[in-house]
Amino acid sequence: MRVGDQSYPSYELKNLVNYLARNYATEQVEKLYSDIGIGETELQLSEFVYVWQVDYAMSFIRHLSQDPEVAAKAASCYRVVELDVLQPYLATFATLGDCLQFAISHPELVGSFSDTLLRNDDGNLHVRWLNTNKVDTERYSCQFQHSICSLLAFANELTGKAIQLNHISLAEPVRNAEFLAMKTGTEVQFTCGFFEWSISHDYLALPITYQFEQQIDSGRLDSEQSYISEVLNQLRLQAPELPSMEAMAEKQNISARTLRRKLANANTSYQKLVDQVRCQMAIDLILTSDYSIEAISDLMGFGEVSHFRQSFKHWIGHPPGHFHRLNRPLISESHCHKYWA
Repeated sequence: MRVGDQSYPSYELKNLVNYLARNYATEQVEKLYSDIGIGETELQLSEFVYVWQVDYAMSFIRHLSQDPEVAAKAASCYRVVELDVLQPYLATFATLGDCLQFAISHPELVGSFSDTLLRNDDGNLHVRWLNTNKVDTERYSCQFQHSICSLLAFANELTGKAIQLNHISLAEPVRNAEFLAMKTGTEVQFTCGFFEWSISHDYLALPITYQFEQQIDSGRLDSEQSYISEVLNQLRLQAPELPSMEAMAEKQNISARTLRRKLANANTSYQKLVDQVRCQMAIDLILTSDYSIEAISDLMGFGEVSHFRQSFKHWIGHPPGHFHRLNRPLISESHCHKYWA
């Protein structure tokens, strides 16, 4: 899905606005509200906004400050009490690993700017971001840093412990990263060709000690499962033979028209979800197997390898060989570990 098309939890936009209000003039806050077409009262009452509004706010602050670490600084101010719609979910988990797995598996609730690939290696979980939307490096780094520091802010509070990362890799030139290194407890590596962070399984095993005040309604949680996630799961189970929209609708005992309408209400389409699954499948095969590009094309049901190369370039912005050189090897045989999301 393109950045901007889908909804995004409003707590992140609220956090960015609060950071702006604490550090800049009121006029800047009012300008941001005006630019993204939302009022202060409306934002406070909203559980979800649009992705483009969050992305715009982050870029707005980045250009205003000219500080390459401003996103990390803003995210470090997060508190669990500000998580709104996520609190009932987090309150049901026993460990930090459970919370992280939920965060990675439910981007529609947690918010995400990027697809990710995970691997487990020597007792560590590695999370690599894939720039499938071809965002410029400076903007992408801003989003990446914000994600890392917000996750750590929540993790510290949820466990009552000081959580540290094992490594951070940035695909950008060397610069000052003093704040990011201090907050994450690790050295920041530059010019890596990719964006990635890792954390020890020991930290993920820590129990959740945070005292949630909100009562949990399990029935409400079940009813709020993302319809998009449901369709994606069904597609992944049937890959590589992905069903037509009519076949998927029949499987759900609804009409194709109803399926199309339900996905449109979620700001997506059946073709977008099919492309998403095929893209992720292709990436997984390239990074985890020794199959040739021709063999992968056949496995995925493409009649001609040229069609597969063209489709892959449409999904990623580069041909399969380019992605293969930049990212392999990535996922080890231990990807069946419990923290694989």
